[in-house]
Amino acid sequence: MSTKVFADEPGITTDGLPVERELPEQVGVVVLGGGLAGAAAMLAAAEEGQYVVLLEKLPVLGGSTIRSAGLSAFVDTDEQREQGIEDSEELLRQDLLTVGLHHNDPELVDTYVSHQAGTYRWLKAHGVEYGHIHAASGQSVPRSHPSDTTAMLRHLFDAAGRLGARIITDAPVERLVCEDGRVRGVVVERDGQRHTIRCDAVVIATGGFARDRELLDRVAPQMRHALLAGGPGNSGDGMVMAQALGAGVRDLPWIKGTYGIYFEPHPDEDGTGILAVYKGAIMVDVHGHRFVDESRPYKELGDESLAQEGGQTWQVFDAQVMASSSDEVPIYDFANRLSAGMLEVADSIADLATHLGTDPGALEESVRDYNARITAGERDAFGREHLVGAVGRPTPIDEPPFYAQRSGTVVLATYCGLTVDPRMRVLDVFGSPIERLYAAGEVVGGLHGAGYMTGTSIGKSAIFGRLAGRHAAREESDLQW
Repeated sequence: MSTKVFADEPGITTDGLPVERELPEQVGVVVLGGGLAGAAAMLAAAEEGQYVVLLEKLPVLGGSTIRSAGLSAFVDTDEQREQGIEDSEELLRQDLLTVGLHHNDPELVDTYVSHQAGTYRWLKAHGVEYGHIHAASGQSVPRSHPSDTTAMLRHLFDAAGRLGARIITDAPVERLVCEDGRVRGVVVERDGQRHTIRCDAVVIATGGFARDRELLDRVAPQMRHALLAGGPGNSGDGMVMAQALGAGVRDLPWIKGTYGIYFEPHPDEDGTGILAVYKGAIMVDVHGHRFVDESRPYKELGDESLAQEGGQTWQVFDAQVMASSSDEVPIYDFANRLSAGMLEVADSIADLATHLGTDPGALEESVRDYNARITAGERDAFGREHLVGAVGRPTPIDEPPFYAQRSGTVVLATYCGLTVDPRMRVLDVFGSPIERLYAAGEVVGGLHGAGYMTGTSIGKSAIFGRLAGRHAAREESDLQW
């Protein structure tokens, strides 16, 4: 069983942010978790006029957000129009349901679709900037909007601070306080002491459980060869606290890893990996044989990779793919991988095969067959017709030098969790709301279903976080101020 875990990143320091040390006795809304979902909920609740406190159990902020590729799936945006990309909410809805194999909660899909435009404009109004749009997994047309996630979070935290909201770090929440069927606060453990903060509503934005090997082994044994690289605080505590109050969960059977991570921990591996396959690379096993249509969603590629010997594969590509490297998008930043020593390089496929240690002649035959079919305009042996999803046409791998990255699958996020309604109220196992308890971000299940479309993790964190904060702030106060 793999026990590989990537080193923790420092996260976002609290310098210049609205941070306090002392734990308050009561507030309007408590938000748990300092990633994008928490930041969006904090700001949205503050905009409603509530006194909001965000509790982060670690000394730094950022969660899984700053470990992601920073891509948001939005449609009909300024950036798409500038690039001449035609997209629509209906196409977004179809893609979400198709990739999710219709195991999604259709109400949550509709919520994402109907609120994505407003959230996109809200983020831009708060200073968030997006770069060149890329095609990515599960998208019929390019809609991955890249952004600097650290800058995004700072914009939201700063804006919330100006409205009076506050952040408290090193504040692990032990449990939720529920009285008369309503969530009325949280219990924080600090320095061996328990402190109760009373509030009118709680928003759980604590992320998933990608760092909890024991929990993963129980619910997703297929991940036994996967590496772990989610946010260092992602241990499933928020989900477990809600379950203690009877909360339902969904989509656990669909936990998947992300393909493309460098197979061994490396000081320059930021946890995102690369997806050279979406620019024209092929995937081969340790023997040099292809085994999959590389245009499939990268979560499915992760499943296929984990099924190979030792969970190890190679992404093999040429100078044409290297020329498409982009340092703006980590998953397409091949040049820096080369500089960091994470790529094997050779002037011929035969020499590359020697470096990789594949079976004699196997890699050469795999590339030869792939090139012949692509050149002839035929569908290749595994049905590949596109670079990614339904976008782009493959080209032969024939321009030296040739490259390969030893690649595996990493659990960056779990994409499953608490059942919620379109207002982001947490539902119990019978489908009824747990009063005054909300959730957003990775801790929420139902949107993705059985598959994941690139950009919807960051997208739903912002969209659902904003909704959760807004509705939590509108709860009638029971507190005596």
